[in-house]
Amino acid sequence: MSVLVGKKAPEFSAMAVVNGNEFVENFSLKQYVGKKDVVFFFYPLDFTFVCPTEILAFQEKMEEFEKRNVAVVGCSVDSEHTHWAWLNTELKDGGIKGVKYPLVADLSKTITTNYGILAGEYDYDEENDVEVFDGAAVAYRGLFLIDKEGVVRHQVVNDLPLGRSIDEAIRMVDALQYFEKHGEVCPANWKPGEEAMSASHEGVADYLAKK
Repeated sequence: MSVLVGKKAPEFSAMAVVNGNEFVENFSLKQYVGKKDVVFFFYPLDFTFVCPTEILAFQEKMEEFEKRNVAVVGCSVDSEHTHWAWLNTELKDGGIKGVKYPLVADLSKTITTNYGILAGEYDYDEENDVEVFDGAAVAYRGLFLIDKEGVVRHQVVNDLPLGRSIDEAIRMVDALQYFEKHGEVCPANWKPGEEAMSASHEGVADYLAKK
């Protein structure tokens, strides 16, 4: 599994569904460079169980992301047509109708592989002379916070059964934006309105002395 923090986010151009019902060709995160931070998250599959709770939770918090000038983009190994069908299925029927942020289609699993979160790997079966896949050919629950320069500043990867905290994703956005604005680093469990500290021995000592 790759650690992408501090590196340029892998580029891609793919089909996506935006605004819940519009197909977009050649969707790319490049459109946000120089303009917005991006929370780019992966989920295993459409029409599953934990996934809609996360996807809908992101939508419920969209106002919080928007006021921080952050784009939210989801991605799975499903096709754009499956995304569209799920986006246009009522919640009572297991759908995610009402979600407006983009969902990227990674049917080839190329994006998932480049971000290092494919839940398994390809192997070669010498006996049958074929390539086989060992594991689940879906994405782990990866989340990447990408800054305005296109650099990954935070990543977290959960196993398939473990849903993520959207509030924690927002907290990490706040920490990044606070650091960029003030130059101070954010200690454990920091939240907006709380004291940060300078990145020095004196700063740490002063902060801990006040605890």
